[in-house]
Amino acid sequence: MNNKHILIVEDEVDVADSVKNFLHKAGFKTSHLESGEPVIEFVNSTPVDLILLDIMLPGMSGLEVCKGLRSFSNIPIFMLTACAEESQRLEGLELGADDYISKPFSAPELVLRVTNFLKRFGGGEPTLGLSVNKDEFSASFNGEKIGLTKAELELIALLQKRPNQAFTREQILNSIYSDYRDVSDRTVDTHIKNLRKKLKAVSPEHEYIQAVYGVGYRYVLA
Repeated sequence: MNNKHILIVEDEVDVADSVKNFLHKAGFKTSHLESGEPVIEFVNSTPVDLILLDIMLPGMSGLEVCKGLRSFSNIPIFMLTACAEESQRLEGLELGADDYISKPFSAPELVLRVTNFLKRFGGGEPTLGLSVNKDEFSASFNGEKIGLTKAELELIALLQKRPNQAFTREQILNSIYSDYRDVSDRTVDTHIKNLRKKLKAVSPEHEYIQAVYGVGYRYVLA
């Protein structure tokens, strides 16, 4: 399984370290995040073949992360759970997780299950829904490229990494114009208008960018 990249999202560092060690011995590359908030941004900028996702994360739960990922990505997800409740495990599967592994688990067994899964089904980068990659300066919907300007790409990348969080026009301007050029708040509205038009052309059934009265704009998952 050379060059296969596994993302471990686990707040218990000792558990993550144990899994990483066994994955490395099996020839996998790994990355580790201790919370759910940065997962979507990470996946949009870094190729990942499979995600090991703990359900009980601080802040954004594993179930919320899974739901967010499935709005644009078909990357295989294995949920890690210490919960004995069948309802929670079923919820993860209903949200699109491919499998779940109960804690405490055997790290060698987990690695074997990951290896067998990838041999049978492969793995890969996001292909469903809206995907933004700042490193490659590209955006796509269901694999179809969307022509965005640099400012539009910076804008959608900012909003997408914090779904449902409202950003003010000032925050958006500071992010997309890092050189602090003299531009007005209405510049943001123009970018939003153009961006909405382009997104509507590829996904007419969903409004990804919503206005928040008195605040600014937010990104809404499909």
